[in-house]
Amino acid sequence: MHDAAPAPAVSADTPAPKGLKIAGLTAAVLGIGIVGVGTLTRSHDVAAAASWSTANAIPTVHLVAVKNGAATDALDLPATLEAWEAARLFPRISGYVRSWSQDIGARVAAGQPLGVVDTPELDEQIGQARAALASALAHEKLARSTAARWADLLTSSSVSKQEVDEKNGDLAVKTAGVAEARAALSRLEAMKRYAVVRAPFAGVVTARNAEVGDLVGPGAAAQAPMFGVADTHRIRVYVNVPQSLSATIKPGMTATLNVPAYPGRRFTATVAGLSSAVDPQSGAFRVQLLADNPDGILKPGGYAQVRFDLPGHPGVAQVPSSAILFGPDGAQVATVGPQGRIMMHRVQIGQDDGPTVQILSGVKPGERIVDNPPDSLAKGELVRVGADNHG
Repeated sequence: MHDAAPAPAVSADTPAPKGLKIAGLTAAVLGIGIVGVGTLTRSHDVAAAASWSTANAIPTVHLVAVKNGAATDALDLPATLEAWEAARLFPRISGYVRSWSQDIGARVAAGQPLGVVDTPELDEQIGQARAALASALAHEKLARSTAARWADLLTSSSVSKQEVDEKNGDLAVKTAGVAEARAALSRLEAMKRYAVVRAPFAGVVTARNAEVGDLVGPGAAAQAPMFGVADTHRIRVYVNVPQSLSATIKPGMTATLNVPAYPGRRFTATVAGLSSAVDPQSGAFRVQLLADNPDGILKPGGYAQVRFDLPGHPGVAQVPSSAILFGPDGAQVATVGPQGRIMMHRVQIGQDDGPTVQILSGVKPGERIVDNPPDSLAKGELVRVGADNHG
């Protein structure tokens, strides 16, 4: 038997099939393409994100036009109302309330009794003073008759001149004692008249703080007025006006009042006087106005809103209060320069009307300024201008 011949060996250098090489090259090209596309996509996204961040880092501001001042300015200020005359009636003497005849809201005439105070201690003192006066009168009468008799005896040289002078001196002392006792009694009787509490002027009773039996007067534990009386036929109106307007408010000017109890109703008041001094703490000066109040609608102690119609300043700028920036350099407004950079302008504020502020210097009517600027806004900062505010 013959052995089978061995199979031929395959060499390592034998070339790979042609189809396999093409598939490998194709996969490599695809891989490189995918990596390139991903790299390009990421680069584009990074650039877009950087561009978006840069764009959004620039703040957007809105501009508003600076307006001309009005021909007339309405100045609204808070005010307080006070009675034409007002009094708090404290009892002058110690005692117990016997009665009261007028309660709050009652209209009273000048001198009309309001209440009566019992004064037992004062009554005893008056009795003693009357007895002391009677005793002094008796002593004076005796000293007078004695001096007269000794003067008669001197004509006959029965007594000496010295003795007569002594009797006349005693009479002078007794006469002075009578005057002293009479003055003491008059003082106590004058005090007794305060036992009846009377209205000092015609008006209305605004308070009653005492009840029958209450201890009142200097001897009471707590001092309180028995009654309050106010004359409200006219009302005094007090308002604090900013110093910058001190030259525009003059006596004789008229103003209108509004009170919360009567919304929509206006009352007329006239400037009667100026304090002529500025309060260093508030920077304002006090103005007094008078208003007729025949029907008693205006109440003393109440609150009112006073409106002055003042001459305007047509050439003065007027801007929204929201456009003002306050910082270490004072009040400023911001504008946008040609290159989109912020420019700051220091301004001098005039009258503050609440929603708007009068600008005396720093900007002019017609200019456009930044409205509602953020506190962080700084000079030279790059900004984007949005739609103008026309409100």
